[in-house]
Amino acid sequence: MPRKFERLTRRIRACRLCIEAPRGRPLPHEPRPVFQASSTARLLIAGQAPGTRVHASGRPFTDPSGVRLRQWLGMDETLFYDERRVAVVPMGFCFPGQNAKGADLPPRRECAPAWRDELMSHLSAIELIVCLGRPAQLWHMGDLAGADVTAAVRNWRLALALRPRVLPLPHPSWRNNAWLKKHPWFTDELLPVLRQEIAALFPAHGSS
Repeated sequence: MPRKFERLTRRIRACRLCIEAPRGRPLPHEPRPVFQASSTARLLIAGQAPGTRVHASGRPFTDPSGVRLRQWLGMDETLFYDERRVAVVPMGFCFPGQNAKGADLPPRRECAPAWRDELMSHLSAIELIVCLGRPAQLWHMGDLAGADVTAAVRNWRLALALRPRVLPLPHPSWRNNAWLKKHPWFTDELLPVLRQEIAALFPAHGSS
C-alpha cells in the first residue's frame, strides 16, 4: 500500500470528528471506523454506515445484510473480503446509533465531507461502484439519483454509462423486503446484470 494512502487510512481509523467536532449531537459511543480499501481495488461497495453487528466485529457486512448482498453479487466471502480487489467504503464510517424504534440512524454528517473525496482520489482502479441506499446514490450518481431510491435504481441502465460504472441498489436490509416484493424487476432484470458485471471484473474467481 502506498505510504500516502496508508497514512490516510490510519487517520480515518483514528477519526473522532463525530465526538470532538460534531454536527449536531455527538456520537453516543466510542467511534470505530469500519471500511476496507486499497489502491488496487476494482469494485467499490458504497454503503450507508455500519450497523450494530459490524460495529462489534470491526469488519464490513458481518450481518444478515452482508449475506444478502453477497448473494446479490454472486460473490463468496473470500473475494468480498479481499481488499486488494474489493473496497467497502460506507458514507459514514462509524455506527451512528439507533432511533427510538430501533432503526439505524442515517450516516453521520461529518464523515463524508471530511474524508470521502480524499479517499476516492486514491481508488483510481475502481471500475464499478455498487451504491447501496440513498446517501451513496446521491453522492455517486448526481442527477441520476432522482427523487428517491426507487428512481435511482430505475436509472441503473443510465448509471452504467457513468465512469466509473455505477449500479444503484436498495440497501440489502430485511427492512427493504416490502420494496423488493413491490419491484420484482429488480430481481428479474438488474441482479443478473450485476452478477455479469462482477463475473467480468473477476473472471478467474467465478461466481458463488
